[in-house]
Amino acid sequence: MSNGYDTRMNRQAYARSIAWLCHRDADFQEVVDRHGLPPMWRRKPGFVTLIHTILEQQVSLASAQAVLNKLRKICTPLNPETMLGLSSAQLASAGFSRQKMRYCRALAEAISSGELYLAKLHKLDDDAFRKEITAYPGIGPWTANVYLLMALGRPDIWPSGDLALQAAAQSLKNLQTRPSPEKLDRIGEKWRPYRSSAARILWHHYQKN
Repeated sequence: MSNGYDTRMNRQAYARSIAWLCHRDADFQEVVDRHGLPPMWRRKPGFVTLIHTILEQQVSLASAQAVLNKLRKICTPLNPETMLGLSSAQLASAGFSRQKMRYCRALAEAISSGELYLAKLHKLDDDAFRKEITAYPGIGPWTANVYLLMALGRPDIWPSGDLALQAAAQSLKNLQTRPSPEKLDRIGEKWRPYRSSAARILWHHYQKN
């Protein structure tokens, strides 16, 4: 499997990928010169990170983190079984919408029942992982890609549906309008095989501006 789990990026490979990108894109070099090396944002693979990523859909990172923090207070330890024991009222008190309740409960049920075994999915290549995980309610390409990038450390993931990534590309590349996911896919082609690192540079630019 060409993009299997063993291709996850370590810090040395990350630094090399940033240097490779900066050599080929002067705008990236300018971001690094101005703001330093972008953080290698990572999350622990597993149920909690998938829940966190679902919570981040269409809301600010701060809002999603606040909901996750409230969930941790009423669900200890936070795992599929304990989450399934929470009532709708409890989840609503933590800030869950009805839609995200449904998504997260479906995920918890699939894992708890043994239907979904995340450790097995982690060994799949990028495309196979996306196909399997997006079969579950509320997990689309954006959620799958963010998980591949942040949790599994895959080197060539490009979440072109991410609004912050689109805004950063518009700013850095002086585009008249925010690029669509399709246009951002075309822009990102030149940054293969390190599009995950390119995304981190763009997010770094977005945060600093």
